This record gives sequence, C-alpha cells and structure tokens, in this order.
Amino acid sequence: MRPMEGMRVVALEHAVAAPLCTRHLADLGADVIKIERPGEGDFARAYDNYVNGVCSHFIWLNRSKRSVTLDIKHPDARSALDKLIAGADVLIQNLAPGAAARLGLTHEALKPANPTLVVCDISGYGESGPFVQKKAYDLLIQAESGLISVTGSEAEPSRVGISIADIATGMYAVNGILSALLRRARTGEGANIKVAMLDALGEWMTYPMLRHAYAGSPPPRLPTSHPAIAPYGAHRTKDGQVILGLQNEREWVTFCQKVLGDPAIQTDPRFATQPQRRQNREALTAVIEAFFSDKTSEEVAALLDRAGIANGRLNEPIDVWNHVQFSARDKWRDIQTEAGPVRALLPPAQFTDQEAAMGDVPAVGQHTDQVLTEIGFSRDRIAAIRQAGAI
Repeated sequence: MRPMEGMRVVALEHAVAAPLCTRHLADLGADVIKIERPGEGDFARAYDNYVNGVCSHFIWLNRSKRSVTLDIKHPDARSALDKLIAGADVLIQNLAPGAAARLGLTHEALKPANPTLVVCDISGYGESGPFVQKKAYDLLIQAESGLISVTGSEAEPSRVGISIADIATGMYAVNGILSALLRRARTGEGANIKVAMLDALGEWMTYPMLRHAYAGSPPPRLPTSHPAIAPYGAHRTKDGQVILGLQNEREWVTFCQKVLGDPAIQTDPRFATQPQRRQNREALTAVIEAFFSDKTSEEVAALLDRAGIANGRLNEPIDVWNHVQFSARDKWRDIQTEAGPVRALLPPAQFTDQEAAMGDVPAVGQHTDQVLTEIGFSRDRIAAIRQAGAI
C-alpha cells in the first residue's frame, strides 16, 4: 500500500509550484484530480513542445493525475467541484491573488462542510502586506529574494537556470500537507497551510542574509566556486574542467600531499588557513591548474578519487540523462503521454518496499466523464453540462 493510497487531492493548479507538489502526492499514491480550464487546460501545457510535441514542463509535473475540465464559475461545474471537495482529503490552489476568496474556496468557507479537509494555499508574497496583489513568477521571486544577486559572474548577476522558486515552494507545500495529514490522523482535524514563494526562497537565502546583515559582507558572485571555501569549484584540466571541493583542514593536507604531491604548499603563507586560501583564491587556483594542465579530466578525477577528495564532472543536461549512476540503480521508468512513452526518473525519496505510482500524463479533460460519474452525475447530465460549455 502506498502511503497516500485512498486519499483524494483536488488541485486548482497551474504552472509549476502546485503541480510539483501534487505530482509528489500522486507518486505517493494519492488520487490527484487536476481541475483545468475547458479547452486549453493548464496554461503550462503550452510552455513548449520539446517532447514529441508535448510540453516538457507538463510531462515533468503531471504524471499519475486525473484531468477534469471545469469552468468553476459556471453553476453546473461549480456543483461538481463542490462535490469533489466534499469528498476530498486535500485541496490545493495557486490561483491568482484573492481568487480563492472570491470563489468561496477558502479554508474558512469550506471547513463547516468538511472539517477534516486540509487546504493548502500557495501565493507569491503571502496574503497580507504591501505586495499581496503583486503577480509572482519564478524570475521575479528570484529577484525579490536576493537569489539573483548572489548568482552569476562577478560582472553580471543571473537567474538560476531552473524554476527554483517554484520548486522550493512546491516542496514546502508537500511538507506542509503531509504534516497536516499526520496531525489529522491523531486529532481528526483539518488544517490550512499557507506557502508563499518569497518565504520559500527567503528560507534558502538565510546564509547570505546573515552574512550581509551582521558582517556587512554580501557574498561575492562566484560562478562555480564557494564564497566561504577554497579550493572549491571548477578547475581547468588539459581537456576540460573538473569540479572539486575541500571541506576542512584535514582534506587540505591530504590534497597537498596526495594530489599535488607537494606538502610545502600546505604551509605556504598564502594558503595555510581557510581565510588565507579564500583571500588568495586566484593564486591558489593558478597553482592547482598548473598541476592539472598536462592531465585529462578523467586522469584528474581518478587522482582525486584515490586521495578521497570530492569531485564531479561539469555535465550538460544530456550527460545527466545518460548518467551511468541512474541506469546502474534502475532509476528510469517509462510513463505514457499523448505522444507515446516518455522516460521519467523515479522520485528521490524511495520506499524499499513500494515503488512510486509513475502513472500516465493526462490529456486535457481526459477523466472528466469518469470522475463526474464517480460523484453521481448521470450520462445525460454530463452531456448537458458539456453542451453548456461548463466542462
């Protein structure tokens, strides 16, 4: 039995944050009913067409769900939504600011009819304060949270190359929902969880904020290096680059003796302590790269491995797609989409006795008739609602 088997999640979701949350719940066995707009569906379906004509984002975020199209402003569709919520364990929404309240879909409004319901509200900036009505997209939250200021090169800041604000928010929503369900199992009471994108990245930005606030020292932008540790990051070799990292003085001594083969470097006044290595990062990098200059990346990685020094390759996405570690651990599964089978990674948290659901990615409204029939709508009524444009 999967952990959430038998639980129903109703998702008024779009884009990334909420769909990522509910995909993880679906992986755990929940019956996730994704409510979409009639016709177009979740607008993220149109982000791209990279996977055999289907959107890569949508495939990533929506497996194992059932898609139901409802115009929730239409009375007939709203009655269907109300029935779905009445039998649900979880309602999650990341509608525009204020939309859930206008539609009567707040926890306060729903609690009298379903006191055990867990409601998760996702927003950009929270539900109070001067930014409450501002639109919040991933890039904007990366900027407002200060993340962009510590990312990129010395000359130019940069966004993180994935939707990290959405991802952080979605994962905190997963954590909140599972915590609420755990508490409900003991108390019988539902809950209202609120997750703001700014709060999610604010948590992740705590180290830079502490450093800047208390030491007056904003972290420098070091594209593949660490602002507090050296050597740490990319170093050129004969045919490319190797990423390496040292965490403590013991590893520094090992690196000098077993990798560089020059114990004298460890006592060089420029490099003898971590603050000195950080201050003289460029000179230290030059020493290391001079040693690596006649060695291939593979040879350097082997040398570091023998010494027990952490290292990695600077891979492209296609290299990760073909990573030997995933295939050796049987981490790939085929899932079905409108365009045929697509390879998908098993989720990071794996139960040893039960595999994640890894179900199909639904077409728009694929399960509308099935789900409405389950909640008591007759075939004639479904046809009439469809004729009215409500589904």
